[in-house]
Amino acid sequence: MVDTVEDKTTFYSKAERYWQEVPPTVDGMLGGYGSISSVDINGSRKFLQKFLGEGKGKTGTGCALDCGAGIGRITKRLLLPLFRTVDLVDVTQEFLDKAKSYLGEEAQRVENYFCCGLQDFKPEPGRYDVIWIQWVIGHLTDDHLVEFLRRCRGGLRQDGLIVVKDNVAYEGVILDEVDSSVCRDLPLVRTLAQRAGLQIVCEERQENFPEEIYQVHTLALR
Repeated sequence: MVDTVEDKTTFYSKAERYWQEVPPTVDGMLGGYGSISSVDINGSRKFLQKFLGEGKGKTGTGCALDCGAGIGRITKRLLLPLFRTVDLVDVTQEFLDKAKSYLGEEAQRVENYFCCGLQDFKPEPGRYDVIWIQWVIGHLTDDHLVEFLRRCRGGLRQDGLIVVKDNVAYEGVILDEVDSSVCRDLPLVRTLAQRAGLQIVCEERQENFPEEIYQVHTLALR
């Protein structure tokens, strides 16, 4: 995929510039599709709750990480209701600043706001029960995605889980010049996860999204 990216530095800086122009709203975070937010969150909650709880092999509910968190849409509606504390990481400081007010009183349970691109982000080892990565892997080159997933693996607690939820191309890799991202097909996403030493423990397609947008798949990795 890196072959389709003219230059890694430009690839990342163009994306940063794009997001700096996006309004810090739910609609902005979802590219004008704010109306799908509830369907998205409900699907994610149903998916995630299969793994949470107590007992052998169950994922704990102590701390979650929201990657590419934006203003905290997923933190507010999915992660804070399920986890004691949450950390946010995003490349755009304005979004993280907005998150503090958007999250309301529950913001007191957010321990860290990291302003950093995921290609450079290093999760604290053994900190997280769940690392949630949604609609952001397209902003990483293949190699950087593999390296990031490896670091995430190290950031998990025992029986922790990495969840990747993202757009999936029907075939190959599609470059989006506007926001400087790529959309990969499912076999490639699976291959990159495996390269990072992760196993896919569950995979689902998100239902009830508008027909005109990419299909969206959710993968649980350990």
